[in-house]
Amino acid sequence: MNTKAPAKTVDVVVVGAGLSGLAAARTLQKAGLDVHVIEAADRVGGRVRSANVAGAHLDLGGTFVGPTQDRIIALSEEVGVKRFATYVEGGNLMHWGGTRRSYRGTIPSIGPIALVDAGRIQSALDKLSRSVPPGRPWDAPNAQELDAQSLGSWMRAHRATASTYEIFAIASRATWGCEPDELSLLHALHYIAMAGGLDLLLDTKNGAQEEHFVEGTHEIAARVAAELGEGRVHLSQPALSIDQTGDVALVRTPDLEFLARRVVIAVPVWMRQRIKVTPSLGPDAVALGQRWPGGVLSKAYAVYDRPFWRDFGLSGQAVSDRGPAVITFDASPEDGSVGVLLGFIGGKQARMWDSLPEDERRLRALNGFAELFGEQARHPRGYLDQRWVTEEWVGGGPCAAPAPGHVLPYAKTLIEPQHLIHWAGTETADQWSGFMDGAVRAGERAAAEVIAAVSNASITDKN
Repeated sequence: MNTKAPAKTVDVVVVGAGLSGLAAARTLQKAGLDVHVIEAADRVGGRVRSANVAGAHLDLGGTFVGPTQDRIIALSEEVGVKRFATYVEGGNLMHWGGTRRSYRGTIPSIGPIALVDAGRIQSALDKLSRSVPPGRPWDAPNAQELDAQSLGSWMRAHRATASTYEIFAIASRATWGCEPDELSLLHALHYIAMAGGLDLLLDTKNGAQEEHFVEGTHEIAARVAAELGEGRVHLSQPALSIDQTGDVALVRTPDLEFLARRVVIAVPVWMRQRIKVTPSLGPDAVALGQRWPGGVLSKAYAVYDRPFWRDFGLSGQAVSDRGPAVITFDASPEDGSVGVLLGFIGGKQARMWDSLPEDERRLRALNGFAELFGEQARHPRGYLDQRWVTEEWVGGGPCAAPAPGHVLPYAKTLIEPQHLIHWAGTETADQWSGFMDGAVRAGERAAAEVIAAVSNASITDKN
């Protein structure tokens, strides 16, 4: 008969060993607190994961970093993970209405009238997003009205052309993993505000896709976990329950028990409901986990002997209205020793593609690459795809995709401490939510809350 070891008394238990949980644990440990991290999966990293295929390193989750993403950059530098620029030289491609053409810049060249209209819609979204305070969407003027609409209904009300609508639908699929009609307008505006505008959010050069990490994003998580010390990170140990009826929380996993002064939960919002918390967190907090689902966003990678598209003056960046990959990037290593194409598959395309057998997914992804980059793209030396909705302890894309009407009732419960529990995870960030930078910021913010709470409790105890 298996018996658990006696409960270990610690200062803080962090639930989740993704970048957010690890950043929280690192900050707490540097403050002198006794911290243990429990992780449901058999690896650290959460929504960052790496693989090596046919001699190429692939980032299967979070990949890029860009200007103003200061916290993930600082953390990577502190643990010695370097960066290099995403390849952007040459023309971009688009496959639109059955025709392939090249273009420059962020917005595809879909004709002068449509291009002007797309700029009009982007300017309107940017202007409206500036009325939404980062981290406080409920304080936006007309917040109720904004939350009642979808991004799609707003575009139709503003008479976006069919081409403009489709461009922003592609952006919605690649950003939130959903269709414009499935997403609260308030959430979309808040997300844009937290990134500093659509240009920063969508651009490669001078934008969120500007750089890669040389050793890969997962290496950041691995090095932070190693810094915490042996026996501090417990893998394959999902948090089953947290009992915080007293002055300490009893945290149970299948094999371990901890008595902790504070708990930081750093899991995707939609995964919170898998942990039994006593007493109950309350109806709004429970509903949050049900009504803020993860988007559906997958990735397909093809590895070639060399980045052959560069020979034709192409950047490797492309947009497609056919898919399955709606946006592609050149994800080759800095030295170009092998060629790597990365395709993002999101929203309705991902829901269909994710359900296919592996061979069929590969065939369709490579056919899509070939429509953009020619016959050579159909014959890689290696291929791998990552479907995040199939990951048991992730269950979705890089961010939540709440429907209209689901932001205002529940957004405050994202970060409000619940007795001894504090919340981290990229969804709780007030800058760059949905990105690795947001994950690190959220972890550091939760850690600061815990440090303040523990310090205040110590002062109270002495008095």
